[in-house]
Amino acid sequence: MKLTPTYSWQKTVRTQGLFYNEFFKRPWAQGAVLIICVAVAMLLANLPFTKDFYHGVLETNFSLCFQTPGGQRVMFPRDMTVESFINDILMTVFFFTVGLEIRREMKTGELSSPKKAMMPVIAALGGVLAPAAIFCCVNAGTSSASGWGIPTATDIAFAVGILSILGDKVPLSLKVFLTALAIADDLIAILVVAFFYGGQINPGLLCAALLLILFGVVANRLGEKRGFFYLVPALAIWTLFYYSGIHATMSGVVMAFLVPMSPRYSESYFRAKSRRCYRRLSECEDGPFPNGRQRHYLRKIARVSSGSVSMSARLEHKLSPIVNFVIMPLFALANAGVEIADPSYLKIFSFDALTGGVGLGIFLGLVIGKPLGISLASFLALKLGVGQMPSNASWKMLVAVACLGGIGFTMSIFVDTLSFSDQSPEIMQQLRDMGKVAVLMASLAAGLLGALLINIVSGFETKRARAR
Repeated sequence: MKLTPTYSWQKTVRTQGLFYNEFFKRPWAQGAVLIICVAVAMLLANLPFTKDFYHGVLETNFSLCFQTPGGQRVMFPRDMTVESFINDILMTVFFFTVGLEIRREMKTGELSSPKKAMMPVIAALGGVLAPAAIFCCVNAGTSSASGWGIPTATDIAFAVGILSILGDKVPLSLKVFLTALAIADDLIAILVVAFFYGGQINPGLLCAALLLILFGVVANRLGEKRGFFYLVPALAIWTLFYYSGIHATMSGVVMAFLVPMSPRYSESYFRAKSRRCYRRLSECEDGPFPNGRQRHYLRKIARVSSGSVSMSARLEHKLSPIVNFVIMPLFALANAGVEIADPSYLKIFSFDALTGGVGLGIFLGLVIGKPLGISLASFLALKLGVGQMPSNASWKMLVAVACLGGIGFTMSIFVDTLSFSDQSPEIMQQLRDMGKVAVLMASLAAGLLGALLINIVSGFETKRARAR
């Protein structure tokens, strides 16, 4: 009997490939990767033999140097380091993807009609105002008062990831509610960054950026679907925002709302063109597949298929994995590395007359302010008749799910990196480091609290249902 040799390494590679594909498709995968990156960043920033290397890499100059005909050296972008490259350029791609997602939800998703959008939007607004109010009460009159925007954001990846782990303990309607709330929360956070955490405005550069934005609007209205007409203005708008005093990442949101949402080809054109190509393809049977003529028609089918999907949808589909598993982990590696050799960074519940209680305000804002604001705003929306309770959901479960809104993480750390710029460099860095530690601890506490309450409420409701 002849045995066919089996190659164990081929099976191993195939098994590993399936494992990686399945892992990255899981809703909680992004959260798991971010947690690992946070742990790695904390280790790199605190281990004696790695902290100098870690900070040295982040502070490495990342600008391009040009020499003018007169011999003068010009750096572009100005004062760009590896850390600012991640925060100002890579995070622009993140905000661009967020903008595409918000726009999609506003057109066809949970924010597409006033009836659908009102409840999560009002809840998101309450989830922003309550933490900001708590932070301001704790830090009123101190140098950390400008950090009120830090505890106002919700990290959709972690919140939805925890819900996916909890499975059917949470009604589907509440999962949709939390997702829509987090999207509305992102939009509010974007506005907060744009209006309150920019620099000194340069009117001339801002006007030039507005003219390019107007060009994008006109191109969209005229039905222009070619990417070149949006890519070049996008790069120019980012540059103008970077030098005009508005945070450069906001250019990503602006361009996301200019990208065409309608496909280049209609459904009837796609069907007719693809039928013709498939018919011609079947007539080309000479030689091995695919021969020269068959490749020609396959490329035509690929082009018409791509053109039948909107540019917005194509970009969101292509960029989402890059954002989730490359850009966000790099952001966590660059910004979560807080050196905690100084014990003052760990005293997040302390209060100082000069610097205030930045850690205390953030912790209370995320852990208490978020669920309180979301719950009260939802209750008010129902009482006023402008909102509708998610189907098959109880108030107890809504409050439990609202606790997950206190997972700030990505957006809270991002706002933290922009805060306290009116202070001296030493105090600014101390406040930002304390803020990052508080965000990490508050996000962990909010996630554990939300998961615990959901399990308790689910068990109680299950027992009550059986008793009936």
